[in-house]
Amino acid sequence: MNRGLRGATTVLQNEENQMIENTRLLIEEMVAKNNVQPTDVSHVFISVTKDLNAGFPAKALREISGWTYVPVMCMAEIDVPNSLQKCIRVMMVVNTTEEQEKIQHVFHHDAVKLRPDLVKGDNN
Repeated sequence: MNRGLRGATTVLQNEENQMIENTRLLIEEMVAKNNVQPTDVSHVFISVTKDLNAGFPAKALREISGWTYVPVMCMAEIDVPNSLQKCIRVMMVVNTTEEQEKIQHVFHHDAVKLRPDLVKGDNN
C-alpha cells in the first residue's frame, strides 16, 4: 500500500545551507518516526514558498546514506495571501503496511502551525 507521509519546516533566511540543513533534519525525523527505508520510498515532492529560491532543498536527500536512487522533485508552493512564509513542505510517498492513522507526520519550527492536529509529541 502507498501512503503519503507529510512534513514541513521553516527557515529564518533564504539561504541554501539553511534550507538544505532544515530539510535534512526534517526528512531524517520523518524516516525515523515511521521506520522508512529508502527502498520503501516511491518518490518525494518538496515544495517551497515563493520567498525561498537560494537552492534546492532536495539536495538534502543526497546527504542521507542510501537515498541516491530515490526520485525527488522540487516545486513552487501556491502563493496564497497571508500563508506561512519561508516554508519547505515534503510529501514522501512510501510503501507500507501501516494504517493511515498510524503514520507520524512531522512539522518543525513555525510549520507546526500548518497542521497542529497532526503534530504528535515534541517537534523542533
